[in-house]
Amino acid sequence: MQDIKTEKFRVVNVDCANCAAKIEEKLQKIPGVREAVFDFANLTLHVRAADIQAVVDEVHRVEPDIELVSAKAPAAGQADATFSPYRSLRLLGAAVVLFGILLASEFEMMRPLLPEVEIGIAVIAYLLAGWNVLAGAFRTIRRGDLFDENVLMVIATAGAFGIQAYGEAVGVMIFYKIGELLQDLAVNRSRRSIHSLLAARPDTAYRQTADGYEAVSPESVEVGELILVKPGDKVPLDGEVVSGRSQLDSSALTGEFVPVSADPGDPVLAGQINQTGALTVRVTRLFTESSIAKVLDLVENASARKAPTEKFITVFARYYTPAVVAAAAGVAFIPPLVFADATFQEWIYRSLVLLVISCPCALVVSIPLGYFGGIGRASREGILVKGSNYIDALTKVRTVIFDKTGTLTRGVFKVKDVVGQNGCSPDQLLEFAAAAEFYSNHPIAASIRKAYEETGRTMDTALISDHTEAGGKGVRVRYKSHTILVGSDSMMHHEEIPHRQCEFDTTVAHVAVDGEYAGYLLIGDELRSDALAAVKGLREEGVDHIAMLTGDNTCAAESVAHRLGLDSFHANLLPEEKVARFEAIQDEMRNGGKIAFVGDGINDAPVIARADIGVAMGALGSDAAIETADVVLMTDSPSKMADALRIAGRTRTIVWQNIFLALSIKGLFVVLGIMGLASMWEAVFADMGTALLAVVNSTRTLGRRKKTDRPAQAEGVAA
Repeated sequence: MQDIKTEKFRVVNVDCANCAAKIEEKLQKIPGVREAVFDFANLTLHVRAADIQAVVDEVHRVEPDIELVSAKAPAAGQADATFSPYRSLRLLGAAVVLFGILLASEFEMMRPLLPEVEIGIAVIAYLLAGWNVLAGAFRTIRRGDLFDENVLMVIATAGAFGIQAYGEAVGVMIFYKIGELLQDLAVNRSRRSIHSLLAARPDTAYRQTADGYEAVSPESVEVGELILVKPGDKVPLDGEVVSGRSQLDSSALTGEFVPVSADPGDPVLAGQINQTGALTVRVTRLFTESSIAKVLDLVENASARKAPTEKFITVFARYYTPAVVAAAAGVAFIPPLVFADATFQEWIYRSLVLLVISCPCALVVSIPLGYFGGIGRASREGILVKGSNYIDALTKVRTVIFDKTGTLTRGVFKVKDVVGQNGCSPDQLLEFAAAAEFYSNHPIAASIRKAYEETGRTMDTALISDHTEAGGKGVRVRYKSHTILVGSDSMMHHEEIPHRQCEFDTTVAHVAVDGEYAGYLLIGDELRSDALAAVKGLREEGVDHIAMLTGDNTCAAESVAHRLGLDSFHANLLPEEKVARFEAIQDEMRNGGKIAFVGDGINDAPVIARADIGVAMGALGSDAAIETADVVLMTDSPSKMADALRIAGRTRTIVWQNIFLALSIKGLFVVLGIMGLASMWEAVFADMGTALLAVVNSTRTLGRRKKTDRPAQAEGVAA
């Protein structure tokens, strides 16, 4: 079996989206190539192949001027270096002067030029304006491709020379080049706007040495080393505060403008901005594994996963241009041969108009930019979307299912009440429960241990033995010669331990000692502050069914579902039962759009993987979430799910606006050209104008982010 390698290249010296699409098509036909995606919006080439060098050689064969640079971590803003208009502007300026002389002579603003002089001026102006178009057409013809926009423009303008429309031939070439320059400027401006979203990448780390602090690149700092983060600086690597106190701005990572405090022992993430005090931080992850590196990688590589709309347009462009060229050939020769009063000069001119309008660049440029802008906008809002395909999928979501604990609720448990029964006092009950949960890492166990510590007592761990966990139900230990069970109501029934009350409207931990029921602990959780806003926002975005899956008891789940107005809920579910229940809901809703599942990204990973759209919430820095989910919400805010649907809907709307705009204008001018109602001037204005409008419209996907206040803290609710 061949060893498949993965490589990403930064592409230099390419300014034609249609050329990029053709290169991608040719690369995908090379034996041994599993994947070849030319991301024109981001100027990168993603390759998975057995022989990477064969791919590089093919690119150079197709487009010798293209340069491929290995780009493991391409720098934001590098797109600027690929476009310099000054030389073209100087040549165009000279061509415009000569073109002005032609027009002045044609409109009798000066003495008529001799035919030889007129032709000479026209040819010089034409070559000055279109030298790179001619060179591009020559390279295209040499490799056997006759449907390149350079070839079509040369044919159209050369045809105009042939029918002695010198001024029009030169003018069309000049305005075509002006349109190309404006389009390139617009595309590069869009790229700069998109890449500015990645400006959170830290450039310098101040590493502690025996002689003080030295400025180094974040990539050179090792785990365990100490770094200094000054006020106003970006945190360069993930770590833990050793000394100092400050406020951190996490908006570049999470989209939230509310500062978070950083005290000794607190974690900090690369990309956060230190606001008030100096911090000494012990590095816990290499830069390549840091939070900001993951964010940058996801955002930059997201465009490699193309949406169905992008793939359709690529296929459409492949057939659109040959179809228009065939129509132009028919227009040029059929009417003069069929109708006696039809002249070749008139109908050839009409066919040249069709050639001018045949370039599909408005579509193949603007649509990838639109999706890339949408992905960038989402990342600025603290939402990582792993590909354009998920943007399209999010627009079709009609059912959203939430996990409860840690997703709709805060997941911060606190013991509210301790009720002893059958002769067991509350103090004894709390001690038994704390002993049973001492080695458990479950949040409920942590709340029980904390409640015990607050009494001032200490646990003698030497008395704890035989700790056993029953997944999703509870724990069993030996403590002071007693067998203690702490767990759910189902665990009590399974062990056949009689107890008076089964259902509570909050989380409950039942306790049994030596086979006899000893009492229960009531443990409270609260709704997240924006849980209500999340449900309301999803309704506004067209979600028909909102449900909840939880391992908690029925009464606690019902309380949360009632407070939030959910359509349904399912409680008392073990992890494997969550997957089964989710699949059952999928079967019920199969004709009702796509289903998204939102969970905390670790214990919900199986359901996240099974969903049409898996969403990990509050999981920045979690490898499991990053790998499993299709969308990552980088805060503990379920309302970000509604924001994701809103951004996806806006992005798709703008993409389809571009499709309608380009096809309608091109279709109109095809008809007008055939009827003789549009000139080559109007055709080139329509072609380049459409491309410019579509590119500018694509930048609207970036939008403007407003600093809005989060909803007020929701009233605590048993969960």
